[in-house]
Amino acid sequence: MQVLDSSREIKEIKEAILKKGSVLGGGILKVDSFLNHQIDPRIMRIVGNLVYESFKDQSITKVITVESSGIAPAFASAESLNVPLIFARKKKPVTMKEFITEEAPSHTKGGIVELNVSLEFLGEGDRVIIVDDFLASGQTIAALARLVERAGATLCGFATVIEKTFEDGRRLLEGFGVPVMGIVKISSLEPLEFSE
Repeated sequence: MQVLDSSREIKEIKEAILKKGSVLGGGILKVDSFLNHQIDPRIMRIVGNLVYESFKDQSITKVITVESSGIAPAFASAESLNVPLIFARKKKPVTMKEFITEEAPSHTKGGIVELNVSLEFLGEGDRVIIVDDFLASGQTIAALARLVERAGATLCGFATVIEKTFEDGRRLLEGFGVPVMGIVKISSLEPLEFSE
């Protein structure tokens, strides 16, 4: 694991947002060119290393996320922590026999999404962090947290690449009583402004 200068690494992610991101209407920040559609491996390595530094002493056994936008940062985090990654499926495949389900509203997809996790891969004894691309309202991430708890696993924290501090999702997640990590915090989209 390389030694990080976290302020420099976070600055690099902010620069990617400024150069490659764009603000759409309705509170949407489009970062498809490096995070949500096309993936920049260097940015993902930075994310993984930052998550590792924050959670390396928590004895994490699994990282969990939602398909599909959360997979890249969650994979990088799981690789850095040297643990498996689980992603909640939005459509239950026929191969998933014993599973648990939660529902959450989706701002970007519109409507309600169903999250399914196999009990074959998550259960008692697991120590879990949830990693996702964005923290906005926190509803989807909170649904994942409920899945972790229902499976009997221990929730150890949350990590997101981009946190929209103006949408108040952090308060919802803090109700779970574990650390909430927003790597890059955005306090406004119009104009685009970062906060600490």
